[in-house]
Amino acid sequence: MKTVYALLVATIVYSLTGNAQERTVKIDSLQEVIVTSTRIDIPFKENSRTITIISSEDIKQSATNNLADLLQQVAGVDIRRRGTGGSQSDLYIRGGSFDQTLLLIDGIKMDDAQTGHHTMNAALPIEVIERIEIIKGPAARIFGQNAFTGAINIVTKNDVNNTVSANIETGSFGQLNGSVTVGTDLENSSHIIHLGKLSSAGYRNNTDYENSNYFIKSIFNKNTQPIELIATFFDKKFGAENFYTTNPTFNEYEETQNSLLGLSTEFNNEKLKIKPRVYWKRNQDMFLLRRYNPSFYRNFHITDKMGAEVNASYTSKIGITGFGVDVSKIYIRSNNLGNRNRFMTNVFLEHKFKLLNETLDVTPGVAVTYFSDFKLHAFPGIDLGYRLTDRFKLYGNLGYTYRIPTYTDLFYSDPATVGNSNLEPEEALSGELGGKYVSEKFIGSVAFFYRDASKLIDYVKDVETDPFMATNLRDLYTKGFELNANYNFKVSNLKHHIALAYVFLEDEVANLNINFSRYSINSLKHHFTTRLTTHLKKNLNVNVIYKYAERTAGLSYNVWDASIVLTLKQFEFTTTASNIFNTDYIESGIIPMPPSNVLFGLRYHFN
Repeated sequence: MKTVYALLVATIVYSLTGNAQERTVKIDSLQEVIVTSTRIDIPFKENSRTITIISSEDIKQSATNNLADLLQQVAGVDIRRRGTGGSQSDLYIRGGSFDQTLLLIDGIKMDDAQTGHHTMNAALPIEVIERIEIIKGPAARIFGQNAFTGAINIVTKNDVNNTVSANIETGSFGQLNGSVTVGTDLENSSHIIHLGKLSSAGYRNNTDYENSNYFIKSIFNKNTQPIELIATFFDKKFGAENFYTTNPTFNEYEETQNSLLGLSTEFNNEKLKIKPRVYWKRNQDMFLLRRYNPSFYRNFHITDKMGAEVNASYTSKIGITGFGVDVSKIYIRSNNLGNRNRFMTNVFLEHKFKLLNETLDVTPGVAVTYFSDFKLHAFPGIDLGYRLTDRFKLYGNLGYTYRIPTYTDLFYSDPATVGNSNLEPEEALSGELGGKYVSEKFIGSVAFFYRDASKLIDYVKDVETDPFMATNLRDLYTKGFELNANYNFKVSNLKHHIALAYVFLEDEVANLNINFSRYSINSLKHHFTTRLTTHLKKNLNVNVIYKYAERTAGLSYNVWDASIVLTLKQFEFTTTASNIFNTDYIESGIIPMPPSNVLFGLRYHFN
């Protein structure tokens, strides 16, 4: 282990002390990226929101092998992991809860009506991801329910150009990972197939896991009217030591299955674009309080969501109008929550127009949502942008946002917890002001944001021996600012990249006249991330990632990760070191995160 770390440090020092003339490197892929998670297609540099794009090149340089670890490197995104390999983790943006962030795959909403704990069950393998679009701030008028503090859209690859890629990794804690990705481009169709397996003996008692993932994406009828099919299936089995309790004798255990099947197409002419889609999402969760005594306490839930949506945009002399409708039906079968169903309809409308010689863009919009059990809600918002120069733009946005209670909030029951069927939706008014600068070498942004939230759900009680009950009790005012900078350059004709980001967040909680509360506010008050990618040779690069986090409860920690990637023709050799300096830290509950560890990998590409 010490030899590996010494090699990493030596290569980093060598790359930083090189003396050569700096040259311009264009940030080719980011400036003109069309943000696809909205109805109105807008290039990244013209968007009037705080959006972070993680490109396929960023993913390759991230020193990670799963989505949870990758998103940890984005300031303002709080991934609270309960172990390694992406087995179980929760997703937060700008201080919101795990129930208040929406995950999408190619625009398909992956929210789970049982609980937001399952959001990351749908996380795709990084080998099939083209890019990730992270939208921070109010997004209800764009996506509807659950986009309370933001949304993350995973855009999958369309074509891997008749290739076969095989990968195997092994390392600390008995980790053994393997995957195969196949891409084929036929005369009138193209296909991507991925199969992967991740396993580990665990870094502490009862943290072993065995995860399988399967992915298919096909485009049929390419030459006339393309039809896109996406199908995913993820199966996870893992020891859940103290994931949900503090009792060390329970030896908790969990198994989850998550799947998606979607069909979509697109109709285009000069002015009108229409994108219809149908989809089916399924999640299954089985939890044992005692792993080796299933009869002691067992929860079993199956949630199905079937939906159809049509999104469209129309370009005219007065601007671009985006509109859409999304209808879905949710069914849940559970030994604890009961058998229930919900019908939802979302209607979206927005219009973008420009003034002052097209230097000022204005996009008002509204989402109207009907729930069979929560009736009708309307959530308006507006985006504003002013282009000072071709490279620099000021922007602001304001909007109402919301989330309805999960079935766990409403109906869950055990000796320590009681749901509340009378809960109301959480609500907030959110806004931000910012600016972004985009050039060939440098991309930077700054944003100031706030959120005034009410009716937030907490689990409270007056008497210590009573169970916690879900209650619309908490009011919370959140404010902060965010800085991002990306710089590309050349030294000795070799490419290098450095990225820096910092988020400051402050929560003001209204006084609560209660004796016991389960959910204390523990946001990331200070969150700093940086990544350096440096090429020692054209086929040898080093990636170094540093993360600093300080939570509102006072806990702080520093974590360093790094990787070395050596490419020899069709072979790629990787060494990835995580938590290099063996930091002791906790992200969720009482669960210590893994000590320093290393992973060795070999990937083979065949064209």
